Amino acid sequence: MSVPVIAFFNNKGGVGKTTLVYHLAWMFSDLGANVVAADLDPQGNLTTAFLEEERLEQLWLGSTVRRTIYGGLQPLAEGTGDIGDPHLEEINDSLALLPGDLELSSFEDDLSVQWNDCLSGRPRPFRFLSAFWRLMQKAAERRCADLILMDLGPNLGAINRAALIATDSVVVPLAPDLFSLQGLRNLGPALRRWRQDWRDRLGRRPPEDLRLPDGEMTPIGYIVMQHSERLSRPVQAYRKWADRIPAEYHRSVLEELPPTITSIPEDPENLALLKHYRSLMPMGQEARKPVFHLRAADGAIGAHTSAVRDAYRDFKQLATAIAGRIGLELEREDHQAMLPLQ
Repeated sequence: MSVPVIAFFNNKGGVGKTTLVYHLAWMFSDLGANVVAADLDPQGNLTTAFLEEERLEQLWLGSTVRRTIYGGLQPLAEGTGDIGDPHLEEINDSLALLPGDLELSSFEDDLSVQWNDCLSGRPRPFRFLSAFWRLMQKAAERRCADLILMDLGPNLGAINRAALIATDSVVVPLAPDLFSLQGLRNLGPALRRWRQDWRDRLGRRPPEDLRLPDGEMTPIGYIVMQHSERLSRPVQAYRKWADRIPAEYHRSVLEELPPTITSIPEDPENLALLKHYRSLMPMGQEARKPVFHLRAADGAIGAHTSAVRDAYRDFKQLATAIAGRIGLELEREDHQAMLPLQ
């Protein structure tokens, strides 16, 4: 039985993917789930959100064997064996990070070559293409995890293709702008093509005991980051693009006729409309905390107090909605983050 993997992906950058994964990993942990956060973006932004610079230096530069996701791939990449044991950074008792690595980008060419060689039916290409999934599953089994949350870079390259065939579900973060709509038009066909291509390759799998992902990559909804401006022009621009998101998502991603609904809140595929929480983000980054864990000692005083509570409510509702889509039962209904801020 494999642990479910949820990818947060849009081939358009700047839509808050890393922020979402970071905060949802903490929120799922708060609500009683055991979580592995996997950083499969070669830029490593999720890793830098969780870890101090001194720790990053130890992981990336401290030894010849990197204690990152790339370190787990090194034996395969160097031709000395299969995947190694994943290194996990324990964030708390129910949350661990599979650290990212800029060196991961060097794996791109191998994955591109092996994608075509997979059609030969030889074992080695399947070992390469399933490496992300098998490494994450080993990490999840070690932690007795309930789910894996995956952060990806904003592109349609070979790394993301291999990462997405390792996923059960895909959540699409969006911004209300032209670029996100164009991203949906690229994303939907890519997911369908990769899903079918992987099924074709699974039909040629070698007759050996090698666990492989199903490559379902089922879209389970989208999240829209709301514009923070209140002036007339930004609000009008926001509405212009926001009102087009439901139809484009249904048409391009789900490949179905657009619904008659005309707004995001009416769309059952909408998981959340989230604020940017711009005033809290610098505090959270400084304190190495999600914004809903900020306290007065971190600078969350005055108007920030209600913003922290709003953030907790919003991310709790989002985590609960995602859990419902994948059939995950959360153990706890509440957390100390809802206590008075001190």
